[in-house]
Amino acid sequence: MASLGQSTPPPGEKLRTIIVTGASSGIGAYCTRALKAEGWRVFATARKPEDIAALEADGIEAFYLDYREPGSIETLVSSVLERTGGRLDALFNNGAYAQPGAVEDLPVAALREQFEANVFGWHDLTRRVVPVMRRQGHGRLVHCSSILGLAPLPFRGAYSASKHAIEGLMLCMHQELQGSSIHVSLIEPGPVTSKIASNGLVWFLRNIDRENSVHRLAYEAQLQRLQAGGSTSRLKPGPEVVHAALRHALLSRRPRPHYVVTVPARIGVVLKRILPASMLYRLLAKRA
Repeated sequence: MASLGQSTPPPGEKLRTIIVTGASSGIGAYCTRALKAEGWRVFATARKPEDIAALEADGIEAFYLDYREPGSIETLVSSVLERTGGRLDALFNNGAYAQPGAVEDLPVAALREQFEANVFGWHDLTRRVVPVMRRQGHGRLVHCSSILGLAPLPFRGAYSASKHAIEGLMLCMHQELQGSSIHVSLIEPGPVTSKIASNGLVWFLRNIDRENSVHRLAYEAQLQRLQAGGSTSRLKPGPEVVHAALRHALLSRRPRPHYVVTVPARIGVVLKRILPASMLYRLLAKRA
């Protein structure tokens, strides 16, 4: 991928107000503070009171949001628009969690909850801000997807499915908004330093009957990985790589539909293009 550089806003278009979800840690926390330092008015969201308080302590306007609660989405949008006089320049859908477990061990209720948080809530929030952007004549919609939305891995079926859904849904919107000056971009990171793996441990223990599963031995390795906070690698950068892509998507005259971020993610995309499907999936299965 070419260098993202230091993009500047188009003449007469100053994107300065943005909602960033999932700002309690990791990608969302970093991007929230980086954007604020760059002059944005950031409206950040979190679920826990202590995380909201930490954001406010840094001078950030913070709000409660749980994507699984439509009322919290409605309250967020109305509160932000009240503060901005009905204006919103950008939305960064980022808040999400990952439900680990083999597909055959995944309860329907767990899959439904994964989609409530990672897909339906994103859709709800996006639909509420699009009319605002249409009225003002511009806007940027950026969604933090995942390389797993392009190349799935074993034991990540629920999360991969939610990201595949986001890819399909928002790429359709990307096409439907052509000519409107509202741009849609997807950021597709590979492994990035965050709490998504350690946070997934709660959902793994809650929803997966690992003791009675045929995947019991594989789950032991999965459990160790989750307890350790995910994979460790020199190729696993910090969230600043996502911020660089986000900044380009927000400020470039020609934002990209896709931003594939991190070396493993780029390798995955290349392999998907050049390898026969059967060989690709055998290779991916070995990464479980």
